[in-house]
Amino acid sequence: MSASPGFDPLAFHERAVRTESHESADAMRELLVATLADAGADPHVDDAGNTLAVREGDGEGPHLVLNTHIDTVPPHVPFETAEDGAVVRGRGACDAKGPLAALVDAFLAAPVDSGRLTLAITPDEETTSAGAAALAFGDDPLRADGYIVGEPTGLDVCAAAKGRFEGTLTVTGEAAHAAEPESGTNALRALAPLLEALDTFDRERGPGTDPQLGAPTLTATTVEGGEAINQLPAEVRVGIDRRSVPPETADGFERALNEHLRAAESHGAGVAFALTERATPFLEAFATDPDEALVEAMVAASGGEVRPFGAATEASYFAADAPTVVFGPGVLADEAGAVAHAEREYVRREEVTAAADAVREAVASLLG
Repeated sequence: MSASPGFDPLAFHERAVRTESHESADAMRELLVATLADAGADPHVDDAGNTLAVREGDGEGPHLVLNTHIDTVPPHVPFETAEDGAVVRGRGACDAKGPLAALVDAFLAAPVDSGRLTLAITPDEETTSAGAAALAFGDDPLRADGYIVGEPTGLDVCAAAKGRFEGTLTVTGEAAHAAEPESGTNALRALAPLLEALDTFDRERGPGTDPQLGAPTLTATTVEGGEAINQLPAEVRVGIDRRSVPPETADGFERALNEHLRAAESHGAGVAFALTERATPFLEAFATDPDEALVEAMVAASGGEVRPFGAATEASYFAADAPTVVFGPGVLADEAGAVAHAEREYVRREEVTAAADAVREAVASLLG
């Protein structure tokens, strides 16, 4: 199956990486909208900054959504080609301009004889995910039968991903002179058994081990508190990172962790854990059954392995609605170290082409 007439995914990918490396975020959206309009796709940008386009088949059938994002993160990585043009380097080359080029090609080229195919490109996946939240939970949410979310997976079909929650454990004591420690309550002294309680949380109250994702993790990552060496600290704050597995939710985790910590020895100090406030929901864990038709279609088309994805993505929002997979060219990291979000970010052109071929073939099998 050939690419859409007039659209070259490799040329678009190169333009997108150049744009990301040298121009503004608005310029990237303008390039995407212009590209879709030139191909006759009639795109529009909604109030949340999402770029949307729809193709309708003549007959009844499933609704599939192709989603990825146009935003990136520092560092700035200048555009360049390497290895005789086989590799593109630059900011966003794999996260997620490579997946974007593949999904745009599939959207324009795949046969849609029945059902509906929607291209939904979000503006802020790397920060607030407000665009995806509007699509998933807004006044007029997307409702689909399957989602293909573009991220660098090395052409594997990722049918699951851990969620990511974060929050702060606050231990409250009573300040006093360090020469008379018994006259106050040392919040730092109370912290030791609470850290031990973190280690027992999953064994006693956690969600268990997921068949695809394994066990969740719970890690204390930052600590701050106290104002003077000769004073008992009245408050200590500990940052907590949670990588969740189904069926744990953010609210359920917050409630269970508070119950667990308050049952631990705290030397008379106050103990409270609160999730970090944010305008959009946390990205919760998801797991799509490998036997779902969408997963099987992507595996047949790509030849990739079914495995979990290594990072939290907006796929979390969409998986609450319908079977969801994460797929695309490039990798988060290789044998030499980090790739995505790193100064050496790159993607191989042949993977961009292979990803476009795979998504087109999968869409054709489901909608053609």
